[in-house]
Amino acid sequence: MSLSEPTVAFASQDLRADTYIRQGTPLFSRVRLALFVAGFSSFALIYCVQPLLPEFARSFGLTPASSSMALSLTTGCLAVSIMVMAGWSQRLGRKGVMVGSMLVAAMLNLAGAMLPGWNSLLIARALEGLALGGVPAVAMAYLAEEIAPEDLGKAMGLYIGGTAFGAMAGRVGMGILAEFGSWRLAMGGLGVLCLLAALAFAYLLPPSRNFQPQQGNGIGFHLRAWRAHMRNPALQRLYFLGFCLTSIFVTVFNYTTFRLSDAPFGLGQTAVSMIFLAFAFGVVSSSVAGGLVSRIGRRPLLVLAFSTVLAGVVVSLAGSVGMIFLAVALIATGFFIGHSVASSAVGAAAQGAKGHAASLYLLFYYAGSSITGVIGGWFWQDGGWSAVAALTAAIAVLGILVSAFGPRTDAVRPQHD
Repeated sequence: MSLSEPTVAFASQDLRADTYIRQGTPLFSRVRLALFVAGFSSFALIYCVQPLLPEFARSFGLTPASSSMALSLTTGCLAVSIMVMAGWSQRLGRKGVMVGSMLVAAMLNLAGAMLPGWNSLLIARALEGLALGGVPAVAMAYLAEEIAPEDLGKAMGLYIGGTAFGAMAGRVGMGILAEFGSWRLAMGGLGVLCLLAALAFAYLLPPSRNFQPQQGNGIGFHLRAWRAHMRNPALQRLYFLGFCLTSIFVTVFNYTTFRLSDAPFGLGQTAVSMIFLAFAFGVVSSSVAGGLVSRIGRRPLLVLAFSTVLAGVVVSLAGSVGMIFLAVALIATGFFIGHSVASSAVGAAAQGAKGHAASLYLLFYYAGSSITGVIGGWFWQDGGWSAVAALTAAIAVLGILVSAFGPRTDAVRPQHD
């Protein structure tokens, strides 16, 4: 279904051809670096509590599923906030919304480090999720508007790489600081670092050149835009795949921390956090995937991504720390390939209102984290790791089937689906 907007939101490609930012130019390098910083900061803040879940369970007398709320509340509020922030950015501009979101989220992380009690921590984490909604969907929309279509995959790949690096650094750093200091010290230190990252992002990111603000668009306009995207079969497929990817990823990493902390491994906080070094494979794979889209197409890459994730889940059933590290490395590699390809495909498949299309993708993406992340805790409590592996393997198989046989996602270059 075609989607037009009451105000001209996206000028024709012919008119914008000379204003696109292209690979090989200084502006392209600045955009890639700025979005890498944004990805690093936002994902470090989102996932910094993941290695601390066993510590929360011990300190506050919680079950594994209950302790996972420190992450699930953040991603759940983030999913809702994305919908609102994407609409605001249609009026206020992309850069301002992203800078404001990064600053507020960093300050809330500092506040969470100082507030007492489990409930106050959850409130801070929920508010942080609401604040961070101004980064992911808006960043995707900015890239879709400003970067030349043939270079979009490369730019998006580095942004996703930044999210991988931030997620890794946040988790590993939190684990080390929590063991040798405290989790409050770790969260406070990360808050300061991300404040500096927000300032660097504001300096580096060029102002939008192709964005046209839309005034007078009420809730009805946004509902019509989202409804039109939900009727697009290609976007339906991408939204489902995003849900599957993060469902597997967050569930595996949430409960791998409990698995390694418990018998027979009994690893300390620092040793457990080292498992997140596997994210380095995600940093590399997401950047490589961006360059492969135009060569072999999205469909084969998505099948490869879910197949790699499935292989990692199977390997995770082995009973040694080395094999568990290999498993999470495979899962991280497949996840970031899939997310890089699927997220860049949203802009190509959307017929107008790209910010709304991106916000829906991320709604499903973070819903997978929030919903399956908690459900995985019930599987862990009742059936151990074999139950968690069965759950995530089933989701990976669904992802392979939908990737292989679902609707085409490449509306720009259909010969490379």
